[in-house]
Amino acid sequence: QVQLVESGGGLVQPGGSLRLSCAASQIIFGIYTMGWYRQAPGKERDMVARITRDGTTNYADSVKGRFTISRDNAKNTVNLQMNSLKPEDTGVYYCGAQWTTTFWGRGTQVTVSS
Repeated sequence: QVQLVESGGGLVQPGGSLRLSCAASQIIFGIYTMGWYRQAPGKERDMVARITRDGTTNYADSVKGRFTISRDNAKNTVNLQMNSLKPEDTGVYYCGAQWTTTFWGRGTQVTVSS
């Protein structure tokens, strides 16, 4: 059974940083496009950042220049470094693995507040 387990969320002040990690198991990690998605209260789940199997990245406009996604195919992990956090970055962050189907983790809460 495919498992994606997120970690690294928490409460941070505006301007602060967090690093999210996602550990994948029971998938051929190297062929999947991996991504981070955010769901704010009362809103849909939106793409934050994605990285393809060859390392090509794309970001939501709202996080460009502040967030960096990376992957380690040897360790089956994908990370999201989040800097200069803003209150509007608050939400549940989900790790997603996409190929012929999409698998999701259970999410980790990120709250940006003073």
